[in-house]
Amino acid sequence: MSLSMPPSSFGLRYSFVILASSFVIPPLANAATPGEVSGALSKAVSFYHSKAATHGGYVYRYSADFTLREAEGIPEPDTIWIQPPGTPAVGMAMLDAYEATKDENCLRAAVDAAHAVSRTQLASGGWDYSGHFDAKGREKKLYRRDQTGKLLPAPPASNREAGWHNWRRQDKKNYSTYDDDVTQAATRLLVRVDHALGGKDAEIKEAADFALATIMATQYPAGGWSANFDDHPTAPPPAGMYPVKPGNYPADWPRKWPKDFSGCYVLNDNTHATLMGTLLLAWQLRGDQKYLDAAKRGGDFLLTAQMPDPQPAWGQQYNADMQPVWSRQFEPTAISGRESQAAMWALLKLADATGDKKYLAPVAKAITYLRSVLLPGNQVARFYELQTNKPLYFERGPGGKGFELTYSDKKTSSNYGWKWDSELDDLQSFGSKVARSEKVVFPRVEKERWSSPPTDQDIATILSEQKPDGSWTATDEERGIMRDASGKKTKPAGGVIYSLDFTQNVKALSTWLKAKGGAK
Repeated sequence: MSLSMPPSSFGLRYSFVILASSFVIPPLANAATPGEVSGALSKAVSFYHSKAATHGGYVYRYSADFTLREAEGIPEPDTIWIQPPGTPAVGMAMLDAYEATKDENCLRAAVDAAHAVSRTQLASGGWDYSGHFDAKGREKKLYRRDQTGKLLPAPPASNREAGWHNWRRQDKKNYSTYDDDVTQAATRLLVRVDHALGGKDAEIKEAADFALATIMATQYPAGGWSANFDDHPTAPPPAGMYPVKPGNYPADWPRKWPKDFSGCYVLNDNTHATLMGTLLLAWQLRGDQKYLDAAKRGGDFLLTAQMPDPQPAWGQQYNADMQPVWSRQFEPTAISGRESQAAMWALLKLADATGDKKYLAPVAKAITYLRSVLLPGNQVARFYELQTNKPLYFERGPGGKGFELTYSDKKTSSNYGWKWDSELDDLQSFGSKVARSEKVVFPRVEKERWSSPPTDQDIATILSEQKPDGSWTATDEERGIMRDASGKKTKPAGGVIYSLDFTQNVKALSTWLKAKGGAK
């Protein structure tokens, strides 16, 4: 069912409707004090920094005795993880703790994480999913620095312009990715730590500068980005090869995976949105107009890439003709519910930062459309078939090999999220506030355990779950399991410690403490 919206006082074709509710929650009998929360933060950061860090970096989870480490697979002893919730995410949580408590130990922990990131930056300017500090691992990559942070001689210039036509070969030694917020998160950590240090750490500042320059150099004329690149380009993608075109439907599209990726513009896994957010952060902390201009080009891309009626939302990836296309064998040519919601959040944040209301109308139009195709349970489909709006799913092929496209969700493969919770009510509410130029504190796009901002009850729960040593451990049947070096599942006696739990708990405590005026 579609939602009818009256004309807006801002002259937009669509307007936002406020969805508000109020709850009365009785006060806690023993609410936490700022001093208790500050102490919990310092203890948590001290524990994680002293026990979990490897060369200043982190992986996804550890056994409580730290004899086991896991990320996507079993990492080597001197391997850290860049992909969130790895090193950048942990480092930024530590910086949150410093900003809330002013505990210098928290800042030192964040600086160590930033050094781990700067020393795994590739010559191409970004990061791969993981980083290595052992000699054998580093031989396989073109890192910009050695293990101590000293800049290495730059490899010969590629003399290649940016663009998918040059990156398709994928040089694995110099492979940087924007997928899953990898390079973006690393860049944000460097930018934030550089700001906290006032630019006094030359290594961190230079690494942040180079990463930001790379993000801008790899941006297409239309304002989009590819998901990965394998060199530091000598020039941006040429407009002659990548002209600016509006989103449009192909005359037809293959129902079977074509075994080729022709999409140069990628929104998959919120890639585009996190790139825009990284540029906005750099502008907010550094005040340099070039970062805002690049973020606005990213916003203009979303305006251009929005598909026309009858499906005014966004695809997961586009080719150079701005048509949705296949990516992996379970990511078809389609409209994407998840990526469309991320695109809308990015536009709202840009409208809020710039005051430019032109970014609001496309959001309102997409909300109206997506409300008309909601699934039961207030969910959006990851994929909607072009023109028909039928949800698309994939089942495993014969013998459990490959994937087959289907309209049925009865036997979907378990490797992917085919349905996502609708965020349309929140998008509409925040859009109304931005349209009225109200002060807005945006929630995270992806769900976290704690509310935003965290409640007193959230804080009480976090404190009650924290162990005396400052850790949080999981012992339940699902999350209390790890794999040993041979890949065999095991249940560590003391439980499992998750970087995700650390980052979410520390961020929640820090947010609450800042709202209370900081440590007392």
